[in-house]
Amino acid sequence: MLMRVTVNNRGPEKASIHVLPQAWFRNIWSWSAGAEKPSLKDQGDRNVIAKHAQLGEFRIHFEGADRLLFCDNETNFHRLFGFSAAPGHFKDAFHEYVVHNRAEAVNAAGEGTKVAGLYLREIPARSSATIRVRLSAGEKGPSGFDGFDDVFTGRIAETNAFYATLQRSIADEDMRRIQRQAFAGMLWNKQFYDFNVQHWLDGDPAQPPPPENRKHGRNSDWRHFIVADIISMPDKWEYPWFAAWDLAFHCVTLSLIDPDFAKEQLLLLCEVWLMHPNGELPAYEWAFGDVNPPVHAWAAMRVFEKDRDQSGTGDFGFLERVFHKLLLNFT
Repeated sequence: MLMRVTVNNRGPEKASIHVLPQAWFRNIWSWSAGAEKPSLKDQGDRNVIAKHAQLGEFRIHFEGADRLLFCDNETNFHRLFGFSAAPGHFKDAFHEYVVHNRAEAVNAAGEGTKVAGLYLREIPARSSATIRVRLSAGEKGPSGFDGFDDVFTGRIAETNAFYATLQRSIADEDMRRIQRQAFAGMLWNKQFYDFNVQHWLDGDPAQPPPPENRKHGRNSDWRHFIVADIISMPDKWEYPWFAAWDLAFHCVTLSLIDPDFAKEQLLLLCEVWLMHPNGELPAYEWAFGDVNPPVHAWAAMRVFEKDRDQSGTGDFGFLERVFHKLLLNFT
């Protein structure tokens, strides 16, 4: 996986900036009994070796980083809950290091479960700086950047060819750009969403217990709900949870570029492990039981029609599956 960050200074004077591309392991070891803790370790020359019991080994190379910062992807319970300070390097360490100049916040031993390449760059007026990072499988995998820019050139050419075909009926160049930016926003806002309501209500055995009133509050009658899927989010930075109403509109747009994904998303909310036993579709994270307008049905029909227009044949299997579940919902 190749990552390229280009920072542009559009102003009339030179300016400094900190850039911190990061890699981390999702934390399950803190609350899952028997889960083996993975590791990230500095191997010199801005290379990091990542090891995970299930995923295997990887190499991460931060080209030209000023230094590497390490900590653990773990909650700072002292800061968040006021618990007595415990030793460790917590997931707010990079902020502490950069903003508050606390060198002790990061792990001087060069290891942890979260790493950042620190780039402090002074960019001349109306100029730019480029940062490159490479993730490769295997401890002995390639660590250099040979062919890096050629891959980017090839992927960009493929993308341009894809959109040239998709947008062949749009004559106005500005409109093509607007649509392509909109598609990019839709694709960017996919994310892995993992929520087990029963675990959330009861709390994790290895973590501080939740307040007792949680068991009788929000979503307490949705204990069956469990999801661990890639879902389109309204905004995975500021609004990082699904909303059935938003998702329905998303799917109509996504059907223009990925109709299979759009159909899968509409069917996902109709699965028995998400729907309520009474047939209700989950609305959104803060109140699954809220009532939404019937946009899921509208979206299913629009996605079917758009897919049929592109493929020439309608996916009646999808229509039958979603129709059956929507009958239960609207009943």
